[in-house]
Amino acid sequence: MDDVLRTSIAAALGAAPVALAAVSGGDVAAAYRADLDDGRRVFVKTHDDPPPSFFTTEATGLRWLRDVGSVLVPEVLAVSDDPPFLALEWIDEGRPGPGTEADLGRGLAELHLAGAPAFGREDRRTTGSRGLPNEPCETWAEFYATQRLLPLARLARDGRALPDAAIADLERVAARLGDLGGPVEPPARLHGD
Repeated sequence: MDDVLRTSIAAALGAAPVALAAVSGGDVAAAYRADLDDGRRVFVKTHDDPPPSFFTTEATGLRWLRDVGSVLVPEVLAVSDDPPFLALEWIDEGRPGPGTEADLGRGLAELHLAGAPAFGREDRRTTGSRGLPNEPCETWAEFYATQRLLPLARLARDGRALPDAAIADLERVAARLGDLGGPVEPPARLHGD
């Protein structure tokens, strides 16, 4: 982590990082456990060349999930797109108990049932490194076809990762998702990437 980033994090948090340890698990951003000079420990994500609004979009999504209160979502402590970083509350790893999985399942169900205004995002931002569209749609089938399946198929075609016949198959599936997708469900609140 360079000095500009350390200085920006210190200014945003009111305390400077004194020790950093790399944290594994992601594949898009670099992640660290940062011990601050005021005794706090925080989680920090950085990125050398993020897409526009990369971390502010993620912070908005995390706050939206946290608002429900049904599962533990780290608090956003600071966010910046220049220099790019996201600082979150550090949550210590725990040991699962006898009811952990059931509690998590109930919490996720409650989170999803908290709902969303539409499939997609009102601000049309996308989370992650792929610049996929995120226009609000009325049904899951419409959203998944127009905002995920077809854009990813086009990326695969343009990158010569899939032959034209496979792309044509995906286009046929996309056209039938409304019939194939099962009963209509309301939009759910979930993480965007």
